Amino acid sequence: MEGILNAGDTSWVLISTILVLLMSIPGIAFFYGGLAKKKNVLNTMFLTLIAFSIVTIIWIAFGYELGFGNSISGFIGYPTSIMLHDVGINSITGTIPTYVYIAFQLTFAGLTAALISGAIVGRMKFSAWIVFVVLWTIGVYIPITHWVWGGGWLMNMGVIDFAGGTVVEICSGLSALALAFIIGRRKDRSLLPHNLGYTVLGAGFLWFGWLGFNGGSALTAGGLAASALLVSNLGAAVGLLTWVCIDIWREGKPTVLGAISGAISALVAMTPAAGFVNADGAVIIGFFAAILSYIAISYIKPKFDYDDALDVFGIHGVSGIWGTIATGIFAVVAVGGVSGLIEGNANQLLIQLIATVSTMAYAFVITLIIGKFIDWTIGLRVSEKEEIEGLDTHIHEESGYRL
Repeated sequence: MEGILNAGDTSWVLISTILVLLMSIPGIAFFYGGLAKKKNVLNTMFLTLIAFSIVTIIWIAFGYELGFGNSISGFIGYPTSIMLHDVGINSITGTIPTYVYIAFQLTFAGLTAALISGAIVGRMKFSAWIVFVVLWTIGVYIPITHWVWGGGWLMNMGVIDFAGGTVVEICSGLSALALAFIIGRRKDRSLLPHNLGYTVLGAGFLWFGWLGFNGGSALTAGGLAASALLVSNLGAAVGLLTWVCIDIWREGKPTVLGAISGAISALVAMTPAAGFVNADGAVIIGFFAAILSYIAISYIKPKFDYDDALDVFGIHGVSGIWGTIATGIFAVVAVGGVSGLIEGNANQLLIQLIATVSTMAYAFVITLIIGKFIDWTIGLRVSEKEEIEGLDTHIHEESGYRL
């Protein structure tokens, strides 16, 4: 019942919070670190660590209040206190302690900021990254969170986004693309993974944590959580196999990097859909997520010549767009209580399209403004010497390996 603490729900969301934390630390850290050059492995991992820590402080200080407080014209929440002074240990949101809900949402915010780092590995100043995370969290992530989940205009319109197709995936993907345009291309654009084992390990943590990411978004330990977890895993499996088939068709051989890219792209697409679609929808969503992300990375990126180093837009942006739209197509009443196009509700698809376009535009434009501001003030990019010789040595005076 609403407003009555449920120990089972609380336990499940607490576990899911920890699972989402594993997606950032160590999931993204290992996934991105293995893809980076050896001379930048520590810096790449550190970008995730520092982003999550900064977001944690912002979220507790005032971020949660801005995201989930009483709405100001549907755009942002109204903060009634700082440092959660108005939230007591006995406060309840739904059937779980409000502190648990705040912590769960915190991991989403930290994860989203960390994802963007993949676009700029090996060429962004440490000081610029810190300033960027602060301004971006306040100016981009928190408003979009309020729009979709906190009582804002998209939520009131009826958008359905179970675990963050707009808030996390489109937001990070378009922000990464904007930042990549501003910071410019690398001096050496060859980027063979220096340790694919790290990347596979990171992908494993991401897949593992994603089941809490999507399953935990039910906020209850019941059938909806089980369904979300199950269809998310199914979509990932379909995406992995689809990319493997594409690799065999196009390259004549399967690749491990392709396999995990397919799984991650499908998990991204399942993020908004997990609590609204059945197994049939999950298969279709996972299948096309892998295809669309493959096209984005292999054809769109070279055509437009942008240097999104680790394909944050190609995986998270493109599959997030597909997943958000697909939710409006394949949602079924029997799962999430909302019908999509296949059940005759064309209006839901229209709402999803509005949410997709508005999130894309806002995240891209505001990130451009933030990036330009930082570039004009303290500068975004490291020196050419630092970039060529590696940021581990020049920024941290450390090495990822002592062999």
